Amino acid sequence: MSTKTSIPFLDTESAARKERIRQLKRGFRTFAGNKLSLVGLAMILTLVVAALLAPYIAPFPEHAGAGVYFDQASEPPSATHLMGTDTTGRDIFSRVLFGARLSLLMSGIVLSIAISIGVTLGLIAGYLGGTTNTVIMRVTDIFLAIPPTLLAMAVVAATGASLFNVMVAIAFSWWSWYARLVQGEVLSIKEDEFIESSRALGSGWMRTTFREILPNVVSPITVKATLDMGFVILVGAGLSFLGLGAQPPTPTWGAMIAQGRNYVTSFWWIAVFPGLAISFAVLGFNFIGDGLRDVLDVEVD
Repeated sequence: MSTKTSIPFLDTESAARKERIRQLKRGFRTFAGNKLSLVGLAMILTLVVAALLAPYIAPFPEHAGAGVYFDQASEPPSATHLMGTDTTGRDIFSRVLFGARLSLLMSGIVLSIAISIGVTLGLIAGYLGGTTNTVIMRVTDIFLAIPPTLLAMAVVAATGASLFNVMVAIAFSWWSWYARLVQGEVLSIKEDEFIESSRALGSGWMRTTFREILPNVVSPITVKATLDMGFVILVGAGLSFLGLGAQPPTPTWGAMIAQGRNYVTSFWWIAVFPGLAISFAVLGFNFIGDGLRDVLDVEVD
C-alpha cells in the first residue's frame, strides 16, 4: 500500500504560480473588455511598426534629409504624396514617419532617465523618513512647482538647442512626479508585515527597499509611464516648435508644424498632418494607460 506525500514548499510554490496565472487571465479579460484600450494598443503598435520600418515604407526616404525639390513644392495630398509636400518639395508623409522614430526614441529615453532618478529618490525618502525624506521631498516640491515645459526651456536655453539637450532637459523636469508617486506608495506599505519580516531577518534598508518594496510599486509606475509617453511627446514637440529641439533638416513633428503655421490658410496640409500624428500618439498612449489602470487597479495623479 502506497501513500502520496506532498512537500509543503512545493505546494505553496504551485499555488502561487496558479494564482499568478489567474491574475494574468483576469487582467487580460479586463483589458480586452475595454474597447478603447484595444484601439489604443492598435494605434501604438501601428506607430511603432511605422517608425521601425520608416526607411522601407516611406515613399521618399531621402526627403527626411536636407534635399530641396522646388518643382514639387507645396503640392496638395495626392496618390504620389499622400500628405502633400512642404514649401521645399519634401514629402510630408515620409517626414512624419521619420519624425515618429525621433518622438518614440525621445520619450523612451526621457522616461528611462526620469524613472530611474525619481523612483530611486522616492524609495529612499519614503523608507528612511526623517530628515532624508524632508530634504528630498522639499527639493521635489520645488521641481513640481515649475511647469515642465518652462523648466525644460530654461535648461535648453542654457545648454543649447539639440535633441540630446531636449531629452536631458525634459527628464530633468519629469523625475519629480515619480519621486512623489513612489514616496507615497512606500509610506503606505513600509509598515506591512512582509516588510517587518524582512527587517527581522536582518535585511539592510537597501535590500529591503529594492528587493521587497520596489516590486510592489511597479504597477502605479507602469501606468504613469504609459500615460506620460504621450505627454513627453507633446512637450518635445512643443520645444521643437519653438526651435529648441532637434535642428533642421532633422524631421520632428513640432518643427514641421512650425514650418507650416504661416501657410495654414493656403497650404493647410503642411501643419495639419504632423499635428494629427502628435494627436494620434498622445491618444494611443492615453487609451492604453487607462486600460492598464483598470487592469492593475491603481490610481495615478
